[in-house]
Amino acid sequence: MPFFETRDHTRLFFTDWDKGNTGKSIVFVSSWALGGAMWEHQTVPLSHQGLRCITFDRRSHGRSDDPGHGYDFDTLADDLAALLEHLDLRDTTLVGHSMGCAEIVRYVSRHGTDRIARVALISPITPFILNTADNPEGTPKLVLDAMVASLMRDRPSFFTNGTIKFFGQGSKWPGPPVISNEIVQWALHLILQSSPHAVTETLDAFFQTDFRPDMPAVNVPTLIIHGDRDQNASIETCGRRTAQAISGSQFKVYEGAAHGLFITDKDRLNSDLLAFIQG
Repeated sequence: MPFFETRDHTRLFFTDWDKGNTGKSIVFVSSWALGGAMWEHQTVPLSHQGLRCITFDRRSHGRSDDPGHGYDFDTLADDLAALLEHLDLRDTTLVGHSMGCAEIVRYVSRHGTDRIARVALISPITPFILNTADNPEGTPKLVLDAMVASLMRDRPSFFTNGTIKFFGQGSKWPGPPVISNEIVQWALHLILQSSPHAVTETLDAFFQTDFRPDMPAVNVPTLIIHGDRDQNASIETCGRRTAQAISGSQFKVYEGAAHGLFITDKDRLNSDLLAFIQG
């Protein structure tokens, strides 16, 4: 069965698209509130290029168990470690989006890079989002509090309204819509499969966790990709600072792009990932 068990005996669902491929493996780590199904626009074309594509549903997301706890980044990083150990992956590439990038960074900090060949961080939220005395350009906590209140009041409406800036849609964005309404509805369907408790707890966790001490541990080739119109994770406070914190990393800026690059810029993203992995 396509499940593996974590240290606290939570069963997590995964997909392993080896399709007989003997090429390099990629493990995709999902965005906040989304499960592994979000990566279909990467797993299908990249598996056709001979790569072994692996996704999983974070605890309390998608088809994984919903234990009601374990939403701190140490536990989430250990869950990722359990997947790599279950499949005995070596020389693999970790690809994360948004919150998934933070899970990867914490994984490397806790478990090292023995199994990891390279890392790709797409629209990362690292190194630290929250406004504090030593992070004055961060987001004020009152923004987090307002988001949690809105989630608890009307979760479907919160996410529906959020797709505008996530995908770069609406009147504030020049030109025709980047994606179809059907794609938006598909993404919303995936999001609403996740536990509302897990969604609010992970939101609080990634806002308030400082990943700056973890960043130097990322000592493998690293690609960072960020849209310069990202309104969910600022390119200046997140993407550029992540690149500065990881020695020798490559930093690619997608001009005019928002946060959801795995959909809006999927062809360019897939090409960049393939070149990075095969390079």
